[in-house]
Amino acid sequence: MSDWMMELKSNIPEQRILTELADRYSYSFDASFGEHLPEVVVQAKSKEEVVQIVRIANRYKVPVYPRGQGTCLSGGPLPVHGGIVLDLSQWPEKIDLNVEDLTVNVSPSVLTANINKEAEKHGLMYAPDPSSAHVATIGGNLGENSGGPRGLKYGVTKDHVLGLELVTPEGEIIRTGGQTIKNVTGYDLTKLIVGSEGTLGVITEATLKLMPKPRAEQTVTISFDEVRTAGLAISQVLTSGILPSKMEIMDQACIRAVESFQPAGLPVDAEAIVIIELDGHSQTLEIETDLVREIMNEIGAKDILIPKTKEEANQIWQSRKQVSPAIAKIKPTKVSEDATVPRSKIPDMMDRLNEIREKYNVELVVFGHAGDGNLHPNILCDQRDKEEMRRVEQAVEAIFEAAIDLGGTLSGEHGIGTMKAPFMENELGAVGVEMMKRIKDSWDPNHIMNPGKIFAEKGQKLVLTDD
Repeated sequence: MSDWMMELKSNIPEQRILTELADRYSYSFDASFGEHLPEVVVQAKSKEEVVQIVRIANRYKVPVYPRGQGTCLSGGPLPVHGGIVLDLSQWPEKIDLNVEDLTVNVSPSVLTANINKEAEKHGLMYAPDPSSAHVATIGGNLGENSGGPRGLKYGVTKDHVLGLELVTPEGEIIRTGGQTIKNVTGYDLTKLIVGSEGTLGVITEATLKLMPKPRAEQTVTISFDEVRTAGLAISQVLTSGILPSKMEIMDQACIRAVESFQPAGLPVDAEAIVIIELDGHSQTLEIETDLVREIMNEIGAKDILIPKTKEEANQIWQSRKQVSPAIAKIKPTKVSEDATVPRSKIPDMMDRLNEIREKYNVELVVFGHAGDGNLHPNILCDQRDKEEMRRVEQAVEAIFEAAIDLGGTLSGEHGIGTMKAPFMENELGAVGVEMMKRIKDSWDPNHIMNPGKIFAEKGQKLVLTDD
């Protein structure tokens, strides 16, 4: 047994140190691609334990891979160099609300949806709402800077973080930010850490911002004969002075998949639908709903549906949430991307995606948070078909290239991880990547924190097969 493993066992209860092959395999993958076997899995339940684990790892230069529930779509928690998977999902759940200050202190293990549930008891809400909120931990959301449909109006995770408690790669505890809404003391380390994918330390507590829950909501569903027209309609609404809380798009393949999976009465003959949610005062919503209807009629919408009850609206939104499981029934493998473009470029991105579909002969469906340009092109394939997967790899590269060409970005909410690391320089340039590496080097001189993520290793390419 190695010296560092013996030290771990002297500091952490042995039942939470997993070395059996079956246990290690359970932590070798996430919701993306690739399998990497860790040497050990350690389940930490306190910041003191995290400090001990990280100090041991730093002393022996053993890689540490923080992990929540493993729902990451970019390979964020994969132990690509072995070492220690640090499982934070077993941490005792803490949700400590301060209603008067509109803040909440949470442990990294809390399921994101549970924060909102607790806030709603007091007429408040935690705005970020990633689709995986019911299964993903807030620690993972902080690491990836997750978004969700409400990102259009309320922003992504980093926009709701006031402060963090972090164990540094050298095993020190620091606090960034605080409990106040305004804080311009020194560098904004809080925003640096959020979205750093565990490469700068281990988050052990977060102070999050809450807000009053809107009094009313109104859903509007619009169908179109052309996908490009749907994209133009989105821009028209957003430049009209209306700011919806959600604005989602589904193409025809998504609509038909959902209707086959869990019928909800969506128009299967439409080339695309846009689902809008307005929130605020009920009288304001009446005015905004009429304006949306007017805009859609002028631009040539096929049909406009305004649900009369909350139950009808919930059914529409449930259909949107069913897209991922529905399209997963079509083929056994699903490659999920989240290339994001300026909102005005959504029609152009839709055209480029159609070209990619035809050029590489792949089954590509499109849905996503169209209001903020965050599209989710999903390629349906079979990982056992090596020839098909090589075409898929080419198609994914083309999607990234298209997004960057249109002034967009590689990722709107999924993170970089291993999947997109080879393309970082395409967006940021060599100097931009080098500046990020300098930050990483200064924070983590022994390179123990989640190595192999964000920054591509020499010769690294996107690989979606086992070859």
